[in-house]
Amino acid sequence: MRFPHPLILGAGPAGCAAAITLGAYGQDCTLLDRSEPVGDPLCGGFLSWRTAEQLDMLGVDIRKLGAHPVEKLWLFDGGRSSEVALPHQAFGLSRHALDTEMRRMAVATGAQFVVDTVRGLENGTVTGAQAEYEAPTLFLATGKHDVRGESRPRHSPDTTIGIRLRLPASPARNRLLDGAIELHLFPGGYVGIVVQEGGSANICLAVRKSALTEVGGSPKALFERLADGNSALAERLGDGWQGAQLDTIGAVPYGWICRDTSPGVYRLGDQAAVIPSLAGEGNSIAIASGMAAASAYIAGRSAPEYQRDFAARARRPVRLASALWHAAETRIGARAAIALSHLSPGIIASFAQGARIPPARSLAQV
Repeated sequence: MRFPHPLILGAGPAGCAAAITLGAYGQDCTLLDRSEPVGDPLCGGFLSWRTAEQLDMLGVDIRKLGAHPVEKLWLFDGGRSSEVALPHQAFGLSRHALDTEMRRMAVATGAQFVVDTVRGLENGTVTGAQAEYEAPTLFLATGKHDVRGESRPRHSPDTTIGIRLRLPASPARNRLLDGAIELHLFPGGYVGIVVQEGGSANICLAVRKSALTEVGGSPKALFERLADGNSALAERLGDGWQGAQLDTIGAVPYGWICRDTSPGVYRLGDQAAVIPSLAGEGNSIAIASGMAAASAYIAGRSAPEYQRDFAARARRPVRLASALWHAAETRIGARAAIALSHLSPGIIASFAQGARIPPARSLAQV
């Protein structure tokens, strides 16, 4: 199957942002995704104020989708805790709700939608489970899942694993989490908790493989160990959480930035830069890269030129978030973060602001 227009691999926030931007300028494109029903990808349930700005530029009204307002950050380290006001209002919204709306908008602006599972990519030809696809321009937006032929390097001997637990609405839990996002720090990782639309709680855990191995590789056993040493986390989990579904994804290359790319292949989202999820800026980078890649294509700029420019734009937030992540996953670093937030909350807020990707140009400036 041959397309004369751009083929976008992946219909998440990055791919849909590219499709919506292309559609706004009358450019045809095809979105290829492995699933017709919209899923609820692991993590990504926190939308920073920068993400909200970008979505507003695309015409996505997250408040109408039921996004839960977030004004503060709670840090926990065992029995220690501190509260810090966020620089601006953020939101909790599931990827299911966000992706559903962005996919709807992409199709409404003219994107063709095709369902297939990508097996590999070579010389501009995409091999799927059902067919082969050729296009002069490819937008690689497959998120944390690599495509054979364009895989990201993984050098760390102790890789990071993502684990997600989603719990139904609970009045008691929602009172504890009202208006807040929480980070529960422990050696080897952290747990992030935020309330989403409808009052459900999204609980994401980023953990080193070695820490998971210590409990026999069982995510449930790890949650139980963490709850035993953290009464606040145990209170948030509540009763019956063991019966909830656990989703996992392995070998996340946090801190990686793509600085070059093959001709005609624009890399977006986690295929362009993987910011540690502790920063809560993954959705923003996805949307920013989608808009930037589409804008570069419209302006006639090559994929390698776009990739170098976006790498420079992502460098500061990714480096800062990586430094914070490495510090937070140590006992000394976690205790220092709690102490610093008590002594100077403004510094923590400054770190949160610094971990945001620089604002994107509006569509009118393309």
